[in-house]
Amino acid sequence: MVVLELDGSDGGGQLLRTALALSALTREGFRMRNVRGSRPTPGLKAQHAAALWAVREVCDAAVEGGARGSETVTFDPGPVRGGEVRVEVGTAGSVTLVFDAALPLAYALETPLSLRVVGGTDVKWAPTIAHHAEVKRGVVERFGLDYTDHVERRGFYPAGGGEATVELEPSTPTEATLTERGPLREGTVFAWASDDLEQASVAERMADHVLDAHPSFERRVAYGPADSTGAGCCLRAEFTDSVAGFDALGEPGRSAEAVAGDVLSAFEGFRETGAAVDRHTADQVMVPLAVAGGAVSIPAVTDHVASNAAVVRSFGGDLRVEQRDGTAVLESDGGLGTR
Repeated sequence: MVVLELDGSDGGGQLLRTALALSALTREGFRMRNVRGSRPTPGLKAQHAAALWAVREVCDAAVEGGARGSETVTFDPGPVRGGEVRVEVGTAGSVTLVFDAALPLAYALETPLSLRVVGGTDVKWAPTIAHHAEVKRGVVERFGLDYTDHVERRGFYPAGGGEATVELEPSTPTEATLTERGPLREGTVFAWASDDLEQASVAERMADHVLDAHPSFERRVAYGPADSTGAGCCLRAEFTDSVAGFDALGEPGRSAEAVAGDVLSAFEGFRETGAAVDRHTADQVMVPLAVAGGAVSIPAVTDHVASNAAVVRSFGGDLRVEQRDGTAVLESDGGLGTR
């Protein structure tokens, strides 16, 4: 039976992804109206529908309004189970955002779960697969989440066609405090591109531009087949007490050096804050934090952060958003979905 009535008008797809994860963990159904209501094209896009059906398969939920374009979604979950699930986004919609909805379900697993998604591994308005695998994992594993990523094929806009798998292991919530990042210890630059850009050394040029500013950083460069031309760059910055990441994607008419310059600008801007995690991770660490407990300092309390925190509280989470000495902090006593 549906219990919670949620309003999705004051935010994007993150509100739905958070609600799906928490519904599956707490076994509390919800109805969300006005899904993505503040967006120019409201309702479910392909990646949101894919996230919905991925979580539905894992917990055998009863769903109404799961088609693309739906502005009202009803979700009534059953028990979370492991196994193998495959979902096709059908467009270049983000693979990593589908992963985001399913990842916290590891807390409720008794056997491993393998989720394979076909779509865009590296697309606008979403973390790249490198960020998901190399950065986000370094943060959420502090809260007990155990997963690994495997990329079979990169997918760029507009064709998509990328394929990646996240392997989730049964995970035990672990309280963690990430309010200080400490000094920078090391950095790794991940740069990748479709095969047709290899002759122009696009990946090497992106990586080398970052290394010109930070010669001690490690470089990892890769090319591979893709249905659409594309490229991307991600910097993983490891501090003594935390990890953060900054990524950017290639676009027609933009040089490899300009793309890497965006990564560097984001990195330097982050270092001027007191945050322990980057802006992508700030949104996506909320559910693990509400389950496991602890505190995380983030770059800023944006409207996006505030509305997402409100969804967590709707499911009974005690997630608090505070300002401390000019730094924004998310804090929770944990226990959500495990009581």
